Amino acid sequence: MHLLAIDWVFFAEKLILIVVIISISLGVAMYSTWGERKVAAFMQDRIGPNRAGPFGLFQPLADGLKLFMKEEIFPSSSNKFLFILGPCLAMLTAMMTSAVIPWSSPLSIGGREVPLQIADVNIGILYVFGVVSMGVYGIMMGGWASNNKFSLLAAVRGASQIISYELAMGLSLISLLMISGSLSLRTIADQQAHGFWYVVYQPVGFIIFFVCALAECNRTPFDLSEAENELNFGYHQEYSSMKLGFYLFAEYVNMFISSAIMATLFFGGYSLPWVHIADPNLAAIVGVIALFAKTIFFIFVFMWIRWTIPRFRYDQLMRLGWNNLIPLALANMVITGAIVLWLKK
Repeated sequence: MHLLAIDWVFFAEKLILIVVIISISLGVAMYSTWGERKVAAFMQDRIGPNRAGPFGLFQPLADGLKLFMKEEIFPSSSNKFLFILGPCLAMLTAMMTSAVIPWSSPLSIGGREVPLQIADVNIGILYVFGVVSMGVYGIMMGGWASNNKFSLLAAVRGASQIISYELAMGLSLISLLMISGSLSLRTIADQQAHGFWYVVYQPVGFIIFFVCALAECNRTPFDLSEAENELNFGYHQEYSSMKLGFYLFAEYVNMFISSAIMATLFFGGYSLPWVHIADPNLAAIVGVIALFAKTIFFIFVFMWIRWTIPRFRYDQLMRLGWNNLIPLALANMVITGAIVLWLKK
């Protein structure tokens, strides 16, 4: 009976944590749309959203209501099951990647340690890559099920782009794993609490990872699957209402999660170097603030790049991935391996 009670407490803890993380992810994604429009307005000497609520803060709520109220349209020649499944899968995979991110050190509640992480698996990075790979199916389903040649071509572009840049992203992380010796995101974050952040040891790996994250999130200058001058609106051209909202939200959720993962892998995550706080609850609160501050900074950089750099051509996109980033990641991996072996002797 005692073991059963502990299981129910554990279940309740995880359920509450899942609800909180999903709610925060959706909230950040929603207000990222407001933030992006404000950043764009600042860089173009405009005002940006300023009508719906103070400083335009209710604009995301108005946009969400508009998406809910729009008419649901199904192309007559589409595969309706896959047409619905595509955006659902894109949104699901975007949310699932948050499961292995350590948001802070454990809380202490009633003598119990409550980890602020849904699942502390020892292959967390492999889990992230596995889930992200499933997002390709959401894009391909949306483009193919629409039965629109422009949507299909955009979906093929998007899938090719994600698959290509996943290779360079994975190779860039191998160098980091040689140093950390672990695939657990919590272990990697904790290792950086007692010294320099891993970006100091792996600046090339971080740059490659960041460029690949831009491509994985379909952000400028790699938003070729939504090139309006060539492909109209991209793989979700035939979508309306909340099905379109799921695709757009998935992009912003992916941007938020990618920023959190970069902060965890290369910038210490929730930890602050050489800062030790005795009170576990205070340390957890400070850790959450630290991780979110780093994450929001990366989200700003994503937006900054979008409104500064022009879009690549598709051949330039693929050449950068295959001819430049993958060889650079391989060279970085070989050099890191040689240095690690030399230091162990």
